[in-house]
Amino acid sequence: MVLSENLILFVQNYGYVAVVLFMFLESSFFPFPSEVVIPPAAYMAYKGFLDLNLVILCGILGSLLGAIFNYYIGFYLGRPFLEKYGKYLFISEKSLKKVEYFFNKHGSISTFVGRLLPGIRQYISLPAGLAKMNIFAFSFYTALGAGIWVCVLAFVGYTVGYKENLIREKLNEILIYVILFVFFVVGIYCVLKIKRSKR
Repeated sequence: MVLSENLILFVQNYGYVAVVLFMFLESSFFPFPSEVVIPPAAYMAYKGFLDLNLVILCGILGSLLGAIFNYYIGFYLGRPFLEKYGKYLFISEKSLKKVEYFFNKHGSISTFVGRLLPGIRQYISLPAGLAKMNIFAFSFYTALGAGIWVCVLAFVGYTVGYKENLIREKLNEILIYVILFVFFVVGIYCVLKIKRSKR
């Protein structure tokens, strides 16, 4: 609780810079919840202290920068490094295998949908880097997926304020629709891929 209160104060004092910084951490290897950053910032926008559009843009920017950081860890240091030192970066071998499987199964579209799934969004950049996915495609899909998630968080914070119980309850409801959306996107992607392979 004290940590959450300190984070809110930091966001209040440093505004957009704090949003970028914390979303960078959330999107990289550090296990940091975006739920304690964007909702209070959006609530401050509701109160007139910040601009909601800039909060969303800063959230997306921080997410993208953190994802690119992870991408280049995978790109340059490779799997042996992550297997050996991943525990010091809060990356377990189980998590790495999980996101690698997800990435290999769904291809580049997983960079987009992975940003919408809890437990995957922070680490989906690593297998993209390991696979040396095109950086421009990676950045596009990452920004798109992160943008949807940041908008969801901003909507919740703007409408219900910063009340942890209400935020958690609202996000649990919305997450069901997000997961259904992910299945829909992956389904469309697979259908298009099958049609393309038949041609």
